[in-house]
Amino acid sequence: MCHFPDAGGDQCDGCGKLINAVELINPKCKICGAKPVIRQSKHLFINLPKITPELTEWVESVKSNWSSNAVAFTDTLLKGGLIERCITRDLKWGTKVPLEEYADKVFYVWFDAPIGYISITGNYTDKWEQWWKNPENIELYQFMGKDNITFHTVIFPSTLIGTNENWTKLKQISTTEYLNYEIDPATGKPKKFSKRNSVGVFGDDAKKTGIPSEVW
Repeated sequence: MCHFPDAGGDQCDGCGKLINAVELINPKCKICGAKPVIRQSKHLFINLPKITPELTEWVESVKSNWSSNAVAFTDTLLKGGLIERCITRDLKWGTKVPLEEYADKVFYVWFDAPIGYISITGNYTDKWEQWWKNPENIELYQFMGKDNITFHTVIFPSTLIGTNENWTKLKQISTTEYLNYEIDPATGKPKKFSKRNSVGVFGDDAKKTGIPSEVW
C-alpha cells in the first residue's frame, strides 16, 4: 500500500492499485466520517488470476498504441499480480444481479458501466455485433482520465476474454494526467480535480465567474 490518504474502496488514485474496501488502512464513511463495521456478505468475483495469461498476451499485442501512463498503470498491475475482483455490491441502486441467490445485490458500477458501451449500441441497432463482435474490421479508440485506465485496460477486457467469445477489444487508449487544483495543506501536494471528493471547478462555479464558456 502507498498510504495515499484519499484511497477509495475500489482503487487507490495515488498508485492505481486495485483494492477492496476491507484493505483500506484507515477506512471511514464518506458521509459521517465514522469507521465502518465489517460484516459477512456473499458476493460474485471475476477470477482475474485465471484470465491473466490471456490478458497479458492481449495487452502486449496492443499497448504500443496506448498513452504512456496507460502502459505504466497496466504494466504495474500485471507485474504486481492480479487478484480476484468483487463485481457486486450491497446497494439499493444499480443494475440488479440476475441470479436468485444474489437478488439483493447490484453489479459494481465499473464492472457494469463498460458493458454499457455494448448494450447502448444494441439499443440503437440490432446489428450491434457488426461493431462489437468484429475485431478483424473494427478498431476501438477510447479517451479518458487517468483514473479510469484500470477499468478499461484490465477489468473490461478481462470480462470480454472470460466469455471466450470473439469481442472487439480496445486498440488505442489516450489518457490525460490528473488536473491539479490547489495545494492540500495536509500533504503539501496538489489535490487533483475529483468529482467524488468535490475538488475542482464545477459547472455552477464556472458560470458564476463570468468567464466566457469557450474558455472553459
